[in-house]
Amino acid sequence: MKGWAGVAIVVLTAAMLSGCSSDYVMATKDGRMIMTEGKPTIDKETGLVQYTDQSGHAVQINGDEVSTIIER
Repeated sequence: MKGWAGVAIVVLTAAMLSGCSSDYVMATKDGRMIMTEGKPTIDKETGLVQYTDQSGHAVQINGDEVSTIIER
């Protein structure tokens, strides 16, 4: 029984922490506003910005196209 209680605590903690992740808005140089789930990451080698869109898909965009990244 103690094993199940530990698993339940871990699952509940993970669920609460996942609700704490911030969403971001990226503005592109052509005027688009892209809503992301979580903070976008920038690959220094390729210059690509990777983010998760509102549908949960991982997407990459050229970093030269991004003008601003703002936490929402």
